[in-house]
Amino acid sequence: MLELGANTAPQGDLIKEGSDATFIEDVVEASKTVPVIVDFWAPWCGPCKTLGPALEKAVNAAKGAVKMVKIDVDQHQGYAGQLRVQSIPTVYAFWQGQPVDGFQGAVPGSQIDEFVKKLAAMGGGADEGLEAAVEEAYSVLEEGDIESATEIFQAVLGEEPENAKAYAGLVSCYIAAEKLDEAEAVLNGAPESISQSAELDAVRAQIALARQAENAGPVAELTAAVEANPADHQARFDLANALAAHGQTQEAVDQLLEIFRRDREWNEGAAKTQLFQIFDALKPNDPVVLSGRRKLSSMIFA
Repeated sequence: MLELGANTAPQGDLIKEGSDATFIEDVVEASKTVPVIVDFWAPWCGPCKTLGPALEKAVNAAKGAVKMVKIDVDQHQGYAGQLRVQSIPTVYAFWQGQPVDGFQGAVPGSQIDEFVKKLAAMGGGADEGLEAAVEEAYSVLEEGDIESATEIFQAVLGEEPENAKAYAGLVSCYIAAEKLDEAEAVLNGAPESISQSAELDAVRAQIALARQAENAGPVAELTAAVEANPADHQARFDLANALAAHGQTQEAVDQLLEIFRRDREWNEGAAKTQLFQIFDALKPNDPVVLSGRRKLSSMIFA
């Protein structure tokens, strides 16, 4: 798991035993500089014995991006009553002096980790903290958890609206969910200062590829058409688009290079144009990009 914390506070300062007398200082005031998780528990509560250690582990892993205060409701009922804690365990997250999130009952470890990550991103005032949160969101997105990635990207943008990498990540979430209209709407709403950034150019290219792939046809049928007639450049072009839509970018590039090798002027140089669009949609150091550019150059200057 990536470490989202930009601070390096000693672990002893991260987790405290709280009380009604120290609640304002430990929670309300402290949350004005770093998010604070409040764990309302009791010694007799079975689920609390599982949830508490899991929360502590996640808080420690964040290395100062969040803090935690544990309050025994048997001994301190004042703020538990004000916050309408009706069952335990109950967890609240405070930021800027106000409760901003929370949950009741024992939850899976993965949910606890995401809860802490989102809170860390919300309070990530330091550039390092935000950067780590963005990287974590991309990792979560690659694992297929679109909803959690979206929430993290949105939290980062709440702190830094002109974070191009986070903005591109949010657009990528809609692309991954196959909501291209929403992806375009979010992209078109980007702040002017980042609208022409490399990150947004990349997702712009990804949307264009996805649009083209909508009408490309099934991969199996297109493959058969190309095998039946290797000179059918349109079928090969459509196959490349379909392959790209299925994440088979290397195969897509290979098909477009083959069109260029056979007839570089076909359809006003469509193969070359499409190759550059795929390159733009990927990271500059992606092996597919490096290899594809090299092969294309060798054909151009042969």
